[in-house]
Amino acid sequence: MNFHDLPKQPTILKSYWNVGKLLYGALLLFIIETLFYYSEFHKSLDSEDLLIISFWLWCLMFSFIHMFLVLADVWSRFQNYKRVKDQLFRHGFTSKIAKNYMGSKCQRMAFLAAAKELGLDNDVKRYYQKSGVAWYHFIPIFMLKDPLFLFRRYFWSRTFLERYYSPKFDFRNHQNLLY
Repeated sequence: MNFHDLPKQPTILKSYWNVGKLLYGALLLFIIETLFYYSEFHKSLDSEDLLIISFWLWCLMFSFIHMFLVLADVWSRFQNYKRVKDQLFRHGFTSKIAKNYMGSKCQRMAFLAAAKELGLDNDVKRYYQKSGVAWYHFIPIFMLKDPLFLFRRYFWSRTFLERYYSPKFDFRNHQNLLY
């Protein structure tokens, strides 16, 4: 593949949106939840019932912390997107690359966003369809295979702590920046 074959590239903000639009929906829900739980927590302080206060505080903390986890997840998926876009540009679509990003809906969305920007989205859709992955498969595969995933290092590093990836190509300016 070369730069002349590329479709028009979206802005970085549009790419960031395309990678995380499902997660932005979750973020909005957690913001609304946090506001609701804060209101209920604040009301519960008047009751002086420790059990009720503790319940609403726990709910508030749960939703508040999840806002940051969702933001970390979006950032990690964007790192996946940049990496896979470079891989697809260098090697074209391969099932080996696609399989690495098949584990969760969010990873598949990052993969598909990168593939679409390179004109390879139909190959990706066909591969996932042949693999039995449907649009409504939201629960990550690793969660089904390993119920103790929360206690595994791979979950935290791959979901929220993906390392920064510096792209090797400047697709928007069509300049080859191989390092």
